[in-house]
Amino acid sequence: MGKGSKERAKERRERRITEISLLRTMSYSNQRWWTSETVAVVTGGNRGIGFEIIRQLAGHGMTVVLTSRDTEVGIEAVKVLQEADLLVDFHQLDIVDPQSIKEFAEWIKVIYGGLDILVNNAGVNFDVGSENSVEHAEQVINTNYYGTKNLTDSMIPLMKPSSFGARIVNVSSRLGRLNGRRNRIEDVSLREQLSNDDLLTEELIDNTLKTFLQQTKDGSWTLGGWPQNSTVYSMSKLAVNCYSRYLARKLCDRPEGEKISVNCFCPGWVKTAMTGWTGNVSVEIGADTGVWLALLAGQPVVNGKFFAERREIHF
Repeated sequence: MGKGSKERAKERRERRITEISLLRTMSYSNQRWWTSETVAVVTGGNRGIGFEIIRQLAGHGMTVVLTSRDTEVGIEAVKVLQEADLLVDFHQLDIVDPQSIKEFAEWIKVIYGGLDILVNNAGVNFDVGSENSVEHAEQVINTNYYGTKNLTDSMIPLMKPSSFGARIVNVSSRLGRLNGRRNRIEDVSLREQLSNDDLLTEELIDNTLKTFLQQTKDGSWTLGGWPQNSTVYSMSKLAVNCYSRYLARKLCDRPEGEKISVNCFCPGWVKTAMTGWTGNVSVEIGADTGVWLALLAGQPVVNGKFFAERREIHF
């Protein structure tokens, strides 16, 4: 008998991870557009994927600002990186707190004159494994989507002009795919609207989430046709994916020298606290695609795309 689809998928994933491990040994020096004065900001950087993205970016010789909601753990994380002679700074940032965002924006402008790269990594998930509770729906949506969006809106005016273009990289998930064979929204009409760049607006994304949250409160969400696995987290990342596409289109008409690219990526099922350490991907490989997107050079600039394992995947 032939191998099952799960076994074949596992083999493909393992082959790709081996390929990425080899790619990571190759130098970026032939496309190096950044210097030690290039500033990258990474949210939720005190542990896990965020910490590893910071370690890798700083390892390439740029200045990275580690942000964390908790000041004490953030400072400790920065000390670890500074002891390795990496250019890493710290500032407290809670992406669901407008005042915290305002203070951070003022600080980054005064200290560094702005930023070149924004990696939106901060996020929460209360379900582990096969759990699928909607108890924390509002908190997850407010953090993963609205927090990300509000911070990004405050950072865009501070992104430095550059012939290579500033970059926004959003950490997302395949669980938020609109047109995956599994775990997608059942409403075909809504799916088509969210898939169509001409119809996609912030209002459409917000109204979709408003309906979803209302149904989680009144108990009708199970009949709403929403994703059936990790429902709340999936919806938060679906919104991030849609917003990434919307923002990429909104920013694409900026004049040369002021371009900002927006892309998102799925790190995979990574061995971190968020997955209860049950993941099958190392944090180094999980962070790799985000670092790769942040460092990409060349024309045309990659924009408005979704990646996993350095390959574009469908939204």
